Amino acid sequence: MCEAVVTGALMGAGIDVVNLGLATTPTVEMGVLFEQADGGIILSASHNPPEWNALKLLNAKGEFLSPDEGQELLDILDAVDSGGVEAFVTYDQLGRTSSADYLERHIEAILDLDFIDADRIAAAGFRVVVDGINSVGGVAVPALLKRLGVRDENIVRLNCEPTGVFAHVAEPLPQNLTETIAAVGDAGADVGFVVDPDADRLALVQDGGTYVSEELTQVIAAEFLWGKRSGPFVTNLSSSRAIEDVAARFGQTVHRSAVGEINVVKKMQAVDAILGGEGNGGVILPDLHYGRDALVGIAMVLQHLAERGEPLSSVRAALPTYHMAKLKAPLGDRKPEVALDEIADKYQDEQISTIDGVKIDFPTSWVHLRKSNTEPIVRVYTEASTQEEAAALGERFMRELTTS
Repeated sequence: MCEAVVTGALMGAGIDVVNLGLATTPTVEMGVLFEQADGGIILSASHNPPEWNALKLLNAKGEFLSPDEGQELLDILDAVDSGGVEAFVTYDQLGRTSSADYLERHIEAILDLDFIDADRIAAAGFRVVVDGINSVGGVAVPALLKRLGVRDENIVRLNCEPTGVFAHVAEPLPQNLTETIAAVGDAGADVGFVVDPDADRLALVQDGGTYVSEELTQVIAAEFLWGKRSGPFVTNLSSSRAIEDVAARFGQTVHRSAVGEINVVKKMQAVDAILGGEGNGGVILPDLHYGRDALVGIAMVLQHLAERGEPLSSVRAALPTYHMAKLKAPLGDRKPEVALDEIADKYQDEQISTIDGVKIDFPTSWVHLRKSNTEPIVRVYTEASTQEEAAALGERFMRELTTS
């Protein structure tokens, strides 16, 4: 129904529509580039519950809209509502619709990357579990794996029928993946790949059946790529500092942006980063396109394992271990801006960033405080060496936020 409404509305505005059907978000982003289109729309709730189904809007570069582009769109809509701009064309100027499937071209682009060697991956004989959450990843990920040389009989498919009726809560977090994690151990698999419904986020399960933090997907990808080339990395302020630890081993730099994929992308472009991502399992490779892409993340992980000749558990064991806490501070009548300004003043002598709320880096921990866009709360994210320290730091700043 949503597809019919959106397609019809665009045609009514005189816009030609190329319908990619069931496609991952990164495939649509690449499709905009392939078609040299003026923009793109993904119909998806991403990792959110079904009632949040929505439009994810792309510009002519296949990137999510920047704040300025978003405001420009809202201004156009206001002009339409006020009658200043005509929304629809006459019958003789209607747009046309056609269909295309760009998954294979997306996969080909991944295989064409100079650091991906399908023969090397095939020779490793990997056994892989895929959790496609009953959405497009259930189609796209097995197709990618087969082109990378993973034998079909070595692909264990879980929830790969794209019914849209999810077998578990869609966000790829450990509490939602108990059956998947167990299946990796039961199948004797080398790795488990879990994506969200639109396949721009990637979570990993290591051999033996242990969840690897989503925070480490981008770290593992960076470790792999820094072994081949030098260049900056960009992630957001709420992502694990494990990336800085790995960067230090390679003598590389990490830049931080405000939270949000487009903010990461803009910073990547500003510093000419070779890779970027977010701690929610997002990997952004400019060689391919400027968007989170679970498919290229999968290819990089398998290539890394094939070249190392070690299981994922060993790769994970060599990475730093941190623990996070994520809390919400209800402020009541207090204005979030005032509370955050008071924290910034109090900790001005610490290493602090105010580009997105307040981020304070302590020697062995950090806290990031951000105003919610939807609730009268401040989100409190912390990271420390132990879960107890992370939780205590979060509770400390919860108290500080709510006490003037």
